[in-house]
Amino acid sequence: MTQTPTPTTHHPYGTPTTPHVTVRGEAHLEVDPEIAHITITLTARSTDRRTTLDDLTRRNTTTLDLIKTYGDAIDKLETGTLTIRPELTRHGRAERIRAYHGSIQLTATLNDFTALGELIARLANHDLTRVDGPWWALRPTSPHHATARRQAVQEALQRAREYAEALDTRLDALLELNDTGTHSGPHMARAGFSTQAMTHRGAGTEAATDAAPVDLEPVRQTIDAQVEASFTLAPPNLG
Repeated sequence: MTQTPTPTTHHPYGTPTTPHVTVRGEAHLEVDPEIAHITITLTARSTDRRTTLDDLTRRNTTTLDLIKTYGDAIDKLETGTLTIRPELTRHGRAERIRAYHGSIQLTATLNDFTALGELIARLANHDLTRVDGPWWALRPTSPHHATARRQAVQEALQRAREYAEALDTRLDALLELNDTGTHSGPHMARAGFSTQAMTHRGAGTEAATDAAPVDLEPVRQTIDAQVEASFTLAPPNLG
């Protein structure tokens, strides 16, 4: 009868015949961003609730149509919160509705930064429109994350080999590899530009011509990866 060999059990702290070495590997990358996010807040105000909603709907349609003209440069376009709220004022003991305020928020993600500067300028030229951003980022599926992880593993392996060489021995087997974290940032670092100061225009003053594109300098993204690896060593001769 053939007997199945009993697997060797590794002592968690190593033994004289199977010593262990545990090392850390790290990688730090700095890369160009792949996408940028902006938020667009559209507002409307009127003494009539229906007029407020109609104005907001019109601005929303105009803005969506403008953004969609950029085609493949738009990675994602999402509608956030829409609000219509009354503004109350007191007349004697009674409260009365003075006006209605409406707002809607859109988020656009772009992969073409030339188109981004042009779009920001055109949006900022619209009535009662606020643009915040851009915030720069990498895609969650960016290959740069995998590159950082590979470099961290390679550094851990190189460090372990150096310890083995110092003991005049060699690595024998990998016991454990732990991913202690891959972090990237700044995910949404703001550029040195904001349209907030130039986005509020009087009613009926929308420009007939678009503003010049905004010159944007993308913020470089950093990726940090760390691993811990444990290896067994061939028993060194310490004599």
